[in-house]
Amino acid sequence: MKLLFVSDIHGSLFYAHKAIESFHNENAQHIIFLGDILYHGPRNPLPKDYYPKEVANLLNNYADKIIAVRGNCDSEVDQMMLNFPIMADYSNILYKGRRLFLTHGHIYNADNIPNLSKGDLLIYGHTHVPRAEKRGHIYIINPGSVSIPKESSPNSYGVLKDNVFRIKGLDGKVIKEIVLDKGL
Repeated sequence: MKLLFVSDIHGSLFYAHKAIESFHNENAQHIIFLGDILYHGPRNPLPKDYYPKEVANLLNNYADKIIAVRGNCDSEVDQMMLNFPIMADYSNILYKGRRLFLTHGHIYNADNIPNLSKGDLLIYGHTHVPRAEKRGHIYIINPGSVSIPKESSPNSYGVLKDNVFRIKGLDGKVIKEIVLDKGL
């Protein structure tokens, strides 16, 4: 199974289309949205082609393929526009004997790690900066932001397949990669 990870669209129709294009190009089975889908937030500039209503319409076409968590900019009003749940602060997916702890990053992150078992992954967004590292016995992953990257990082998304997590630019080139240990 191939999973695509996208964070921090912030209402950009242009970058929502790029995320969906990446989903198709990667031939992924599911898209995991790590929050901040529709609203740009008061600390961020308006992203390119800011049309939250159209972003909702686009993503609703993929509702059966989406797993999402709430970002600090997501609200109940946003949920009313979307045909898939976004209001959970975190979610868990089991993947090849590992737990993928999915969250936005404003509560759980590299500085506030939830209780995870050996080989599990903490996957979050929020910082808009790509990250792929192993700390102790767990993996800490951030696919960066598809629409408003920070710290000179490129617009990016993540892909998990065959125990390899790759963070890619919108051109499909690998920015960061981490291989998950075999045999938990």
